[in-house]
Amino acid sequence: MKFSTRQDTDLPAAALFAAIADFDRIERVLVRRGAEVRRLDPAQEPGAGIAWAVAFDWRGKRRALRLDVAQFDRPERIVILGESEPLELTIDMSVIGLTRTKSRLIFELIAKPRNMRARLMLQTAKLGKAQLDRKFAKRIAELVTDLAARRAA
Repeated sequence: MKFSTRQDTDLPAAALFAAIADFDRIERVLVRRGAEVRRLDPAQEPGAGIAWAVAFDWRGKRRALRLDVAQFDRPERIVILGESEPLELTIDMSVIGLTRTKSRLIFELIAKPRNMRARLMLQTAKLGKAQLDRKFAKRIAELVTDLAARRAA
C-alpha cells in the first residue's frame, strides 16, 4: 500500500532538507508522541547507515520497528527502510526547490506485508484508503509546518 503527499513550504530547498534531516529533532517529536526511540549507531552526522529501534503502542499492542537510512543525497532525497514483524516500510522524502524562497516536500510511504495477517490488514485498510490518505497528508503537513517553524525561528 502506498501513501503519498506533497507539501509546499516557504523555506528554501536547502533549509527544508536540513529540517527533515534533523534526526535529533524528529526523535524528540516521536518521544513526545509516546514512542520509545533508541539510536542503534553512534554516528552524529546525518547520513546513510543511521539506524533506530522504535517501539510504540498501537491498537492495544506494543509494536517494534527498525529504521535504517538507506540513501542520503543532500540536498534532495532521503530514503529510510523500516522493518517490523508484519511489515516492510519504505519512506522516501524528496525536496524540490520551486523558487529561491519556496520548496516542496514529496513524502511517500510504501508498506508491504511480510505475513498473511499483515496482508489481510492492508487489504482491509484499502477499503478506507481515501480517509487514510487525508489523515496521512494532514500528519505530514503538521510535521512539515512544525519543522519549518522551528527552522525559521
